[in-house]
Amino acid sequence: AKAQSNEMMKNYFANVKKTFAGLESKVTKYDWDKEVAPGIISIATPGHTPGHTSFVIASGNAKILIQSDVTNIPEFFLIHPDWHVAYDTDPELAQATRKKFYDMAAAEKATVLGFHFTFPSIGHVEKNGNGYRLIPAAWNPVI
Repeated sequence: AKAQSNEMMKNYFANVKKTFAGLESKVTKYDWDKEVAPGIISIATPGHTPGHTSFVIASGNAKILIQSDVTNIPEFFLIHPDWHVAYDTDPELAQATRKKFYDMAAAEKATVLGFHFTFPSIGHVEKNGNGYRLIPAAWNPVI
């Protein structure tokens, strides 16, 4: 299964490279753990996806952590951060990244936005045994 997964991911990223070929001169590269724009800091979160980056957006005392692929299936990987999926390009690094990111989120009681979280896709993460759980933000349709 691992060889099949590696071949699938190789093909997937080859298509991504082809899709974005020629854009290198049109994007601004940045380093991890640096301010990339006022109030926005990049965080290294690779493992599931190569080069994956999350962001901290801060204004005054308010802070939000934005992540997409720290966990692609939060219903599994928040509860069981040691589990792996075939799509983890580096399973051990993905596991370490999940623990580091969610330990930080829980310790700071930070608001977390997760692209793969269920609606409303935002909340707080807290420690729960050897894993974590998402406490979704209350949804208010009125702005």
